[in-house]
Amino acid sequence: MDSPVITTVTKMLASLPPELQKRVEKHLREYIQDLLDEAQWDTLYEASRERLVAAAREAKAEFAEGKAEPLELHG
Repeated sequence: MDSPVITTVTKMLASLPPELQKRVEKHLREYIQDLLDEAQWDTLYEASRERLVAAAREAKAEFAEGKAEPLELHG
C-alpha cells in the first residue's frame, strides 16, 4: 500500500548514502516502537480511566470523612 508519505520518505532515504540510510532506519524503528508503546498506553489508560476516577473520588470521600490520613513519604 503506497501513500504520498511513504513515497516521500522512500525518496528521502534513497537520496542518502547507505550508511546514513542504516542510521535512519535504526532511528525510525525506535521512533515507531515508541509511538506504538504510547498508543498502547493511551488505550490502556482510556480503558481504566473510569475506574481511576472512581477510586480517586472514593479516596477523597474517605479522607473528608476522616477515614484516611495523608501519606507521609520520607526520602
